[in-house]
Amino acid sequence: MGIGKNIKLNSLDTLFGNENNGIIEIAVSMLLEFKNHPFKVVNDEKMDDMIESIKEYGVLTPIIVRQKEDMYEIVSGHRRKFACEQLGITKIPAIIKELNDDEAAILMVDSNIQREEILPSEKAFAYKIKSEALKRQTGRKKKNEAQVGLYFENKPSIEILEDEVGESRNQIKRYIRLTYLVPELLDMVDNKKLPFNTSVQLSFLRKDEQAVLYNILSGYNQIPSLQQATNIKALSKEGKFDEKVVEMLLTEETKETKINITNKKIKKYFPEDYTAKQMEEVIYKLLEDWQKNNGN
Repeated sequence: MGIGKNIKLNSLDTLFGNENNGIIEIAVSMLLEFKNHPFKVVNDEKMDDMIESIKEYGVLTPIIVRQKEDMYEIVSGHRRKFACEQLGITKIPAIIKELNDDEAAILMVDSNIQREEILPSEKAFAYKIKSEALKRQTGRKKKNEAQVGLYFENKPSIEILEDEVGESRNQIKRYIRLTYLVPELLDMVDNKKLPFNTSVQLSFLRKDEQAVLYNILSGYNQIPSLQQATNIKALSKEGKFDEKVVEMLLTEETKETKINITNKKIKKYFPEDYTAKQMEEVIYKLLEDWQKNNGN
């Protein structure tokens, strides 16, 4: 008897599950990327190691997929799929799971969030995706709880996430705020050019305001301090965000260099009977000599 295209997933488990513990081989060409997948697949040194490992031993850990019409959506295994493509491997071992959208989102995040190196943007979108999925799942008891579905007894999603990832709910909320940044500013966060707490404040600006700010930062090669970011946020909230005002706010603190030298630090270099005026004259004379000797 032929197998129709509308075959149910539990039927697939029946067909393939008994012989190979639910593992089947799927054509790489039939795999779809997970929608809004927050984790970047980077062709870096670790990817080179994975490619070498798969080249020598094959894919040791099956990917996890769910059926989407005639294709399969990857829930866990985007990097393994990429490595196979680089090696020209056309089939990959996979486990098919019957998951709704929220269950798939939760499993997708859980499968990646424990990686050693996670970019702030990856963590931000992962927390947001899982938090939203948990909100919809909270208090919803599955008929079959054997796979992913859990009964959360109406706990707030942030509280559940807090328990699972080991970060405070306030820190989780701050990460989720990063998802409101325009891509250019978010890239600056990932590249450690924009401090985390500063970027959280800037995430409250409108998208068009963020675009203006990014142009200013690029033009002046300037990174706002936390206080400057807080002031810019206040301007936006009051409807007073203006390019010239923001430009002045960002540059005014750098127009004059302020140096604080205490008497305690410099008095040990002078006779006890020297007045402040005399010490000042000596310092300026030494600076003039230093400037001449350095050709400035």
